[in-house]
Amino acid sequence: MEQKWPQQIWLVRHGQSAGNVARDAAEAAAGLHIDIAERDVDVPLSPLGAEQARALATWFAAMPQDQRPNVVLHSPYVRAAETARIIMEQLGPSSLMAVQVDERLREKEFGILDRLTVLGIQHQYPDLYEQRQHVGKFYFRPPGGESWCDVILRLRSIIDTITREFCKERVLIVGHQVTVNCLRYLFERLDEASILAVDRAADVPNCSVTSYSFDPTQGKHGKLGLQLTNFVAPLEAAGTPVTAQKDVPAAPKA
Repeated sequence: MEQKWPQQIWLVRHGQSAGNVARDAAEAAAGLHIDIAERDVDVPLSPLGAEQARALATWFAAMPQDQRPNVVLHSPYVRAAETARIIMEQLGPSSLMAVQVDERLREKEFGILDRLTVLGIQHQYPDLYEQRQHVGKFYFRPPGGESWCDVILRLRSIIDTITREFCKERVLIVGHQVTVNCLRYLFERLDEASILAVDRAADVPNCSVTSYSFDPTQGKHGKLGLQLTNFVAPLEAAGTPVTAQKDVPAAPKA
């Protein structure tokens, strides 16, 4: 049977955003609300986030030409689009077979919990907070928002697109913390307990890479094999990896 998967897939979370910075400040002050004026879709990268993206772009550019990404898919959210743009500038547009903005890669929608800290959710919506603690983030859907299952459902169709249009190609996907974890759930064929254990162990670092390579010796017809997990390219100035930052809006851990 002919190979259906891309030869290589890289999952990248966007660089640190202004929302990440605002959330850290709100949580450090035990605040209820995250002080960010933009819509979630419009939140840009912070200066550090742009630097992280440039470091990752340098890491990709150091690869041999025939091993670099030649397809880029990214979330329409500004922070993900900016991260993808910075990487693409290093790769060179002539080397890219396809660049696509795809709304299915957008951040998980938090509905009425948008821009609330964990403390803010507990204070403003105690019944929802209690329900979510009971149900768990995999199945809990806030009013006007999404559960992880809802995100996984839209990402299943992304996989259909990738296998139909980009088999044997080298695909870079730039999204968000939840989309990275939900794609891991799908690619690695995990269950609820397994992916939530991954999520509890550590946040997905900003501008980190989780990658897969097609292995024809695995399974009946070959499958994707995990290569890197949450790899962070060192910043050129500091020479040290960047620590994780949480996405905004807030959502309590499972």
